[in-house]
Amino acid sequence: MGKRKRERTLSDSEAKAVARMLRVSPQKLNLVAQLIRGKKVATALADLQFSNKRIAREVKKCLESAIANAENNHELDVDDLIVSQAHVGKALVLKRFTPRGRGRMGRIFKPFSNLTIVVRQVESAA
Repeated sequence: MGKRKRERTLSDSEAKAVARMLRVSPQKLNLVAQLIRGKKVATALADLQFSNKRIAREVKKCLESAIANAENNHELDVDDLIVSQAHVGKALVLKRFTPRGRGRMGRIFKPFSNLTIVVRQVESAA
């Protein structure tokens, strides 16, 4: 008596990867996610490789994981993959305080984010 297998929410030509608890604000992570949305996988990897953003390295790892999932788990062709979705969500926010003048405290928020990347196989034009 085990749990029933969940139905697959993605189509057969899609694969996804999720990176959780990335130590960056969702607003900053969305700037990097916008960089790769809708692009071919090879172009997106090149863009992330040469991006100056600190979080681009983590986004690249998540994209490589989605590519590996597509290739190994769903037998999709890597050359025909595009980044169909890259969406960012909020995770927890650490709240810290720092001393300010005249005995007061200043709040510091340290936000975390989640990133979901979905790659889809498109038919190449022959």
